[in-house]
Amino acid sequence: MAFIRSVIHLLWMGITVVPYTLAIMLCTLFGLRGRPVYRIARAWLSLSITGARLILGIKTNVMGMENLPKGENEGAVLLVKHQSTYETFLMPAIMPRPLAYVFKKELLRVPFFGWSIGRLDMIHIDRSQSTAAFNKVVQQGKELLAKGIWIIMFPEGTRIDRGQQGKYKNGGTRLAIDTGACVVPIAVTSARVWPRKAFIKRPGVVDVSIGKPISSVGRQPDELMREVQAWIEAEMRRLDPDAYPAAAPGAPVMAPVAATTSSPQAQASGAPGAPVAPGGASQDTTAGK
Repeated sequence: MAFIRSVIHLLWMGITVVPYTLAIMLCTLFGLRGRPVYRIARAWLSLSITGARLILGIKTNVMGMENLPKGENEGAVLLVKHQSTYETFLMPAIMPRPLAYVFKKELLRVPFFGWSIGRLDMIHIDRSQSTAAFNKVVQQGKELLAKGIWIIMFPEGTRIDRGQQGKYKNGGTRLAIDTGACVVPIAVTSARVWPRKAFIKRPGVVDVSIGKPISSVGRQPDELMREVQAWIEAEMRRLDPDAYPAAAPGAPVMAPVAATTSSPQAQASGAPGAPVAPGGASQDTTAGK
């Protein structure tokens, strides 16, 4: 039954993505950009989440919406735990502000998916040009934040198996410090029902916990990321304790954060997430998986 439901949901996304992508392309053809086009993409993502609930039996429990910045001109960099494709669809659907993902430019060539994201206010980078890539992230990030658009990044850089944690790279905190935006840590338990790279999804509840915003003023990228990592990983263990074996006394909870002395390419690509746009494929924005 789970297999059949997963097939139906995939068909649902594949069929519904076409008119939404065509609508985006038509709007941009007539000069419409920005929020009107984003609303079309967001509508398709919301439809996909609704389809996951009705077809797959996946429900969402969101906690901490009151922690999100309230000011009209208050920018934010969302740093999200990444376990599956589900949260890349979910975040734009539940957030009160438009979101901009950072992603590798190769995704622009993906049919429908790439055609859409190339017409949205997103940040696509050439990872072979590491220094220029991060400079572009900062430059475009400032412009988008000034428009009231929040930046969303996945600090671990790719999807992580349930109960595991990757190396938290400091690209997101570097961006926040350079732009003066706060960071908002977010824990997501999507792998319970939509495992990494899995075709078959299971019914259940995805918990989303939004932490309080953390000021980036006067902070260093690594120590700020350590604070983000500590909150996310502790919250993951609270939300999904069955996925994490009991730690031995004195054992560290956190994996090391990528050091400032790591390569500029690793820092610049520290948390690019899958872009918000119509597309049924499960896409990561990093080369390594």
